[in-house]
Amino acid sequence: MQVQDLIRQFRVPDLVDMRQYVRSLPTNTLMGMGAFAAITTYWYATRPRALKPPCDLTMQSVEVEGTEYVRRSILLDDDKLMTHFYDDARTMYEAFLRGIRVSNDGPCLGARKPNQAYEWLSYKEVAHKAELIGSALVHRGHSSTGDKYVSIFAQNRPEWTVCELACHTYTLVAVPLYDTLGTDAIRYIIDKAQISTVICDVAERARTVLECVSSREHSVKTLVLMEPYDSELTTQAQQEGIAIISLRELEAIGKVNHKRPEPPKPEDLALICFTSGTTGNPKGAMLTHGNVIANCAAFIRITEIHCMLNHTDIHISYLPLAHMFERVVENVILVNGACIGYFQGDIRMLMDDLKTLKPTVFPVVPRLLNRMFDKIFGQANTPLKRWLLDFATRRKESELRSGVVRKDSMWDKIIFSKVQASLGGRVRLMITGAAPVSPTVLTFLRAALGCQFYEGYGQTECTAGCSMSMPGDWTAGHVGPPLPCNFVKLVDVADMNYYAANGEGEVCVKGPNVFQGYLNDPEKTAEAIDKDGWLHTGDVGKWLPNGTLQIIDRKKHIFKLAQGEYIAPEKIENVYLRSDPVAQVFVHGDSLQACLVGIVVPDPDFLPGWAKKRGLEGSYTQLCKSKEVKNAILEDIVRLGKEAGLKSFEQVRDITLHPEMFSVQNGLLTPTLKAKRTELRNHFRDQISQLYARIKM
Repeated sequence: MQVQDLIRQFRVPDLVDMRQYVRSLPTNTLMGMGAFAAITTYWYATRPRALKPPCDLTMQSVEVEGTEYVRRSILLDDDKLMTHFYDDARTMYEAFLRGIRVSNDGPCLGARKPNQAYEWLSYKEVAHKAELIGSALVHRGHSSTGDKYVSIFAQNRPEWTVCELACHTYTLVAVPLYDTLGTDAIRYIIDKAQISTVICDVAERARTVLECVSSREHSVKTLVLMEPYDSELTTQAQQEGIAIISLRELEAIGKVNHKRPEPPKPEDLALICFTSGTTGNPKGAMLTHGNVIANCAAFIRITEIHCMLNHTDIHISYLPLAHMFERVVENVILVNGACIGYFQGDIRMLMDDLKTLKPTVFPVVPRLLNRMFDKIFGQANTPLKRWLLDFATRRKESELRSGVVRKDSMWDKIIFSKVQASLGGRVRLMITGAAPVSPTVLTFLRAALGCQFYEGYGQTECTAGCSMSMPGDWTAGHVGPPLPCNFVKLVDVADMNYYAANGEGEVCVKGPNVFQGYLNDPEKTAEAIDKDGWLHTGDVGKWLPNGTLQIIDRKKHIFKLAQGEYIAPEKIENVYLRSDPVAQVFVHGDSLQACLVGIVVPDPDFLPGWAKKRGLEGSYTQLCKSKEVKNAILEDIVRLGKEAGLKSFEQVRDITLHPEMFSVQNGLLTPTLKAKRTELRNHFRDQISQLYARIKM
């Protein structure tokens, strides 16, 4: 089209007339046009831009050449798996040395007392303390070729990490202990690993150790205490032939008897991480420095494109250091020269610690995410507030689907700034794992918090993770593609009608992050790792069209009903947990019964409002005793079961409501928050019997 034709379309005869036309416009019209142009220009310059993903998100994994059903990350250039990210950091000891260098000896580990600021140890101060403690351990008989296991029995604090680094500095092996193992399991671990030194934080944990070894033969020779202790504890220890010294005294011994570091090699053991199973004694997963470094390398490789960590980053440590999820995150922090601030030790004070520390890295577990979700929606207690929250959420989720992650939108300023500030206001990287998380909760919090938020999947036996969501893929309901440090394949579970040819089966993992086996337990090791080196997880997965993995079932917890039908209770429980008023559920059945029953723990925050909408009122305890409430919840979970395609024999026939949450403290959950099915069955034996009796009436 010619310029003159364009001018005629505006009904202005020529350019001179155009100028006259503009001059003739009222001043306020010109000002409005100018303002609109300015706003448009500002929006164009500041409009949200989608982050470029590191790969084509429609194909995040590919089959390994020459194999059947084995997949790898698309981030790999070939079938060679990652073993490390930095050439100068191939062990956990070297990772720390790199942290000293890249941080320029910056702050490393920090702690605080109530209502006070964080106090920090520098990288070199941590390394110096670790050398003193390690020298003392070697002087007192520990060595890389002999007595190399050292237990750490403490809550998260700087001394925990210092003591672990002391072990790594002299090729000793850290063996974490934790309260929820119980005395029987701790006794078993001490005997299994022939532990001679246990480093405790407080006198109560030292007393637990003494209780475990009391009046019998044992291997413990030394208890080291981080906190003050009394003469009564010393006397009690002496009666068992055990010496008690303080951590400060141990450092003094190391100063007088300083030894040159004996750095480990990648193939040397770094940790024995005892996993608390749902039944039987705990199993000691043997993890090398190479195992941990490979897992860390994969995490860094995935996040580097948009969230590469550096010395300015701060991580808050509150998830148990005895578990590998937190251990891997901390090693990623340290190798990049960032710093770690520890919570005060009381989870009720975590929000205060977050506001004070202002972390940039915040690993979480689903239980905490659920609490955040419930609290946010609980505060939207009027129709207007709920409408605004829902509308803002839809707008932010729409941006997420377009690949936009930010916390500076209008909706952030109006609606979400308070929840972002509650985490300190600076969080830029979050990761969740350890247990499944609701897609609804994950998607909402990704939108509300406006930061890179990943979901991972794995277990101790593959160090921590074997798959993780990809930057830019902010969809939920899957656990991402394989990590670049391992292959994943699915194998047939014929009893449950899962077949690899259909893209379904038991998740198996192979790579440099897979553990070396269970300590002194070749039988259990052979059950976990097959002759070809594949770790069998016991979880059932499904490949999605975009190459991501979805966990859909659990292989181990299956049983037959009286009519011969196989039941996988965890699959059913995961469906029922979608019911709004349900916080926890335990589905039970056995070969002597023809149907299933369930124990349901209602959500104490959600139940009253949910019941009120149905004309049912009362306290939480009263509602849990209400037959009408029970029937309403039963109706809701059965409805969800039908929608999810559960067969009639997979649906519970009846339930009972229980007002107390299943927890680690009451022995009904493992420390990784998995159901202890045997304990649950025994605990609710009477209620289960009554349910079956009612059904038969």
